[in-house]
Amino acid sequence: MPDMAPSGKVIIEITGLNKWFGSFHVLRDIDLTVREGERIVIAGPSGSGKSTLIRCINGLEEHQKGRVTVDGTELSADLRNIDLLRSEIGMVFQQFNLFPHLTILENCTLAPIRVRGIPRREAEEMAMHFLQKVRIPEQAGKYPAQLSGGQQQRVAIARALCMRPRIMLFDEPTSSLDPEMIKEVLETMIALAGEGMTMLCVTHEMGFARQVANRVIFMDQGQIVEQNAPEAFFGAPRHERTRLFLSQILGR
Repeated sequence: MPDMAPSGKVIIEITGLNKWFGSFHVLRDIDLTVREGERIVIAGPSGSGKSTLIRCINGLEEHQKGRVTVDGTELSADLRNIDLLRSEIGMVFQQFNLFPHLTILENCTLAPIRVRGIPRREAEEMAMHFLQKVRIPEQAGKYPAQLSGGQQQRVAIARALCMRPRIMLFDEPTSSLDPEMIKEVLETMIALAGEGMTMLCVTHEMGFARQVANRVIFMDQGQIVEQNAPEAFFGAPRHERTRLFLSQILGR
């Protein structure tokens, strides 16, 4: 699946991004451009700033310096801008964050009805479409506690897709799953990538990176150390820190 980076328009542009948690400088001078339809995997050791970076893209974390522009709109303290951008960006977290008291169908229709004002019947039809896409339409009437972890994460993906986002962000979506459940979630993400969705995914699943990504980004100590197409990234990493990371995670 990996190919040359799409030549479409720039949909995310990050320049000079800096973020602090108190005195801890978690992101340092990040520059990143993402084009429409691009699939990017962000890798790196724990504490390198990967999750904070993608959380800054939809305003879940506020940056102190630099600019984040999504589809021509700069992310700022203006809450209208943040709400507008979040409606265009789907996000899937490590934890499923499903409402336990709502059925799977209700979890998927809540935001389209309340945020986008979509009529209930239309929202339910759309939810069933995306539950079909993630291959669990038969679970629509159940509650989250009745599903496996892998199924709940697929519901979380379907729920994000119900908002018809232009960009999907994944923050280590398989890290809390048992090994046998990881495959089903990755297969769902691979299918989504095959349809041309713009995707940024923080993950340690390097097989997924090889199969899906246009570009792999390696972060360490709050900086982008290296980025390249998968073949070059895995086959001929340029930076010693990248080589050490790959030797540890791939056992070579």
